[in-house]
Amino acid sequence: MAPAWHSMVSAGSGLAFPSACRIPFDKIELMSSMPLLSNWALNVSPSPTLAIDSKAKALQAAGEDVCGFAAGEPDFDTPDHIKDAAIAALKAGKTKYAPTPGIEPLRQAIAAKYAADYGLKVAPSQVVVSPGGKFSCYLGILAVCSPGDEVIIPAPYWVSYPEMVKLAGAVPRYVLADDTTGFRVTAAQFEAAVTPKTKLLVINSPSNPTGAVYSRQELEAIVEVALRHRITILSDEIYEYLVYDGVKMVAPATLGPEAAAATIIVSGFSKTYSMTGWRLGTLVAPAPIAKAVAELQSQMTSNATTFAQYGALAALQEREKTQASLALMLESFDRRRKFLHGELNKIPGITCQLAKGAFYLFPNISKLGVPSQDFCARLLDTKRVAAVPGSAFGAEGYLRLSYATSDAVIAKGVERLAQFCKAL
Repeated sequence: MAPAWHSMVSAGSGLAFPSACRIPFDKIELMSSMPLLSNWALNVSPSPTLAIDSKAKALQAAGEDVCGFAAGEPDFDTPDHIKDAAIAALKAGKTKYAPTPGIEPLRQAIAAKYAADYGLKVAPSQVVVSPGGKFSCYLGILAVCSPGDEVIIPAPYWVSYPEMVKLAGAVPRYVLADDTTGFRVTAAQFEAAVTPKTKLLVINSPSNPTGAVYSRQELEAIVEVALRHRITILSDEIYEYLVYDGVKMVAPATLGPEAAAATIIVSGFSKTYSMTGWRLGTLVAPAPIAKAVAELQSQMTSNATTFAQYGALAALQEREKTQASLALMLESFDRRRKFLHGELNKIPGITCQLAKGAFYLFPNISKLGVPSQDFCARLLDTKRVAAVPGSAFGAEGYLRLSYATSDAVIAKGVERLAQFCKAL
């Protein structure tokens, strides 16, 4: 008898199986018992933020007037000096494989940046450049977590953290901090969630989706618990320079030698330099972890795009130009933040805290009595306003609105939101 898989070969395949086995693909009914997908594929959830943004863009492409608040992407172009450096690298033939952890000048520049900005002594060998901050996070989790290990994730959380943990075979454990505590978990909450299986804590400050920024005192207390229980910290600092009202971002690794030895820092170029499509993330970690991350990356992607790394190098080396571009972007974000915050709090049934970082607001809609997923679906269908439900971030009763869009879109979108809420 021919193997069962022979029947899945089409007549046009060119393979020399008996004619009786040549069944057209469109006639094949796959057996329900056939294991088509792995547990990883079955258990991972698609990104709801990207899904909503894709639907909004599809509506726009069809000619609809959509106000998009879903994407976590600056609406500014990458600064010219960064683009010019990448173009020059292309013309110079920088199109071949690069060292897995990144080109050496870029790793040196990243190490120098941490020394200059935070007083952290970082060797270039502790730096790994990856294809995107998202991948840097995943590699950090893979490097320290084994199947069955637990990872504590404060909620509201960025949608990808739990999925990355599950893809590593580890188990996400959530600690909720709502708007009554400024969306920041306390050391006591963290410690209460610790078990003998806890291996990692994820900290994201400034935060996506809330814009919350932890104070030095809050982080000192959290780090003390982590060190006492021998828990590694993954500090996602992708929004490190997007802060307002004189707030200073505090990096956990700066809280002493022991903290530095227990912290994996993840950042990148997407948000600060408006380089989302360049896919360049950075990871700084103790030497054994950095080495493990580089080895994992060597088998998964080889290296981040070579000529893109030269653009990133220009972002760090030509800091005066880069800072000027950042200042203009921050000025716009700050204006939009304050305007959107004020307008949201005028809508009956909505309350909203003023975020101190990133480019998101996370208004509370629980008094309106509609589940956040239904709320967002109806808002997009009836008013053509794209927002992300709080349930996607582990916090039902909220919305995430990105103000990384134009002033005109924000003004029109929040007016439509007010009309929608009034109709409820």
